[in-house]
Amino acid sequence: MPYRRTENVARRLAARHDAIIAAARQAATEGGMAAVQIAPIADRAGIAAGTVYRYFPAKTDLVAALLAETAEREIGALRRAADAAPGPLSALSAAIMTFAVRALRHRRLAFAAIAEPVDAELDAARLAFRKSLAAEFAVRIDIAVAGGHLPAQDSMLAAAALVGLLVEGLIGPLAPEISGRERDMVQSLALVALRALGVTDARARGLVVQTALPAD
Repeated sequence: MPYRRTENVARRLAARHDAIIAAARQAATEGGMAAVQIAPIADRAGIAAGTVYRYFPAKTDLVAALLAETAEREIGALRRAADAAPGPLSALSAAIMTFAVRALRHRRLAFAAIAEPVDAELDAARLAFRKSLAAEFAVRIDIAVAGGHLPAQDSMLAAAALVGLLVEGLIGPLAPEISGRERDMVQSLALVALRALGVTDARARGLVVQTALPAD
């Protein structure tokens, strides 16, 4: 019986933690990281502010946890899309376009997680997100190079440039308005990225057209 009570408590604690993170994610989606404040998050999660503080002693702790959760969620989405693709170049295209689509559909959250100015102590969490994103792209580039589908290149350097291309093109201050142009914008960026990595123009166009955009 004591074991059962411990198991139930663990589930309740995990559920409460998830509810806090979900409330923080919604707040950041609406108003960026500045909107992630303990009291409003507690209200959204339907719990007392003191309970939130037991999980996250300071706002920076909550934001860092949100950044880590967002990174895991986004990397997981592009990894699943790439793994489901029929070949190395298709996988690379799927990873690029999945990240692009999700960033555009959740543009405020993507900006908050990747580019919005935050407290200096949170820079490490944000950098970890960028590094994990670049590392995932580098894996796909390496596989394509090993299979003879891309020319030999420094995969980490290419992946870092790819992250820069996507961030600036999608959510940076120079990114164009997207109203009604999501598909065109995603396909254009993917085409630029694939060409830059060494895919011939005809093949790159074929990959972009054939890659299905994720539902979410």
